[in-house]
Amino acid sequence: MATVEVARSGSGSNNDHVRRHNLSVVLGLAHRSGGLSRAQLTRQTGLNRSTIADLVGELVDRQLVVEAEPDSSGQVGRPSPIVRPNPQAVALAINPEVDAITIGVVGLDGTVLKHVRYPTPHTTSAKESVAICAAVIKGMRSELDTYCITVGIGVAVPALVRAKDGLVRLAPHLGWVDEPLARMLTEATGYSVVAANDASLGALAESTFGSGRDVSDLIYLNGGASGIGGGVIAGGVPLAGIAGYAGEFGHTLVNTAGVMCKCGAVGCLETEVSRAPLLRLVGLTDADGDQLELALTASGSPAVKAEVERQLDFLAVALRNTINIFNPRLIVLGGFLGSLYAIAPHYLDHRLAHQALLAARQEVTITRTQLASDLLMIGAAELAFEGILSDPASARSALWG
Repeated sequence: MATVEVARSGSGSNNDHVRRHNLSVVLGLAHRSGGLSRAQLTRQTGLNRSTIADLVGELVDRQLVVEAEPDSSGQVGRPSPIVRPNPQAVALAINPEVDAITIGVVGLDGTVLKHVRYPTPHTTSAKESVAICAAVIKGMRSELDTYCITVGIGVAVPALVRAKDGLVRLAPHLGWVDEPLARMLTEATGYSVVAANDASLGALAESTFGSGRDVSDLIYLNGGASGIGGGVIAGGVPLAGIAGYAGEFGHTLVNTAGVMCKCGAVGCLETEVSRAPLLRLVGLTDADGDQLELALTASGSPAVKAEVERQLDFLAVALRNTINIFNPRLIVLGGFLGSLYAIAPHYLDHRLAHQALLAARQEVTITRTQLASDLLMIGAAELAFEGILSDPASARSALWG
């Protein structure tokens, strides 16, 4: 049952707090499920029917949910209306990478409605990336203003991002240091902007809409053009750290005799497990995740097999440490890490069976992301939606100014 609050009599401020909290609970349930009937909301919250009707009515007025008639076939009596996230309430999502910038439009139900991948022939500066994003969003603006209620922008950055203000402290592969990305994007687009580490947002998306939907303890590891990052959900709560930098699994030590990483350390996971040599071995200069996986799967080259197994050996070292330290229920692999696992799942499972502590290893499942290429768009949008999900009563000022 969702945790709701009950007002104490004679306290107006307390009543307002309770109402705001319960609005958040109801909106959160509709958001994560994609839609629940009023009867289901009543059961899951423990609130009475009239209170649920009142809360849903306010959320409808704020254009955060819509009500629809359910399929009544085979049912006895009058069916309860279905409360769904308003498909017109959207967030913009941005993911800058070393080879492209992806910009998407994501609905409050977690559906990616549109995305544009803007290839960049060279690594772009923060200023150049902001200019590209502003131009693409300007091209979308007429459609957004006509058909959508845009909450704001969420940015998934392959970097250390300061949680309180979206300052990119370090993005080694992008070459960014202390870039005020959120502020720059706000000034360039006019939307409110929040930013965070891409893999941390991937963990958030996967735990909300993907394979970790009902899992309270999970680790997400993402492999992309900029290296490897991770996110942790512990006890159902994202683990961010004191400034938002937690989850940098790509910079854990896996090879004491390794090469220098761009972070300045030696033997980091992302120096040993990397997309670039895989692309070279299958004769590709650039490819999305699906193309690379198809090429790796189709290859009968002994060199490809050897490189896949070499990378999985080092990934197993990192996962051994992850399992022993965090004791997760689920490890989700995304990006090219998911492809590596799909090509040789038994190889990685075998390596882990002989490395991680037996008791912890027996409790964990390793899988691929269910959200695939939409993952970071959904994660970035979740960041933008956090404000109205935590306080739907603020939606009027947030959406209409």
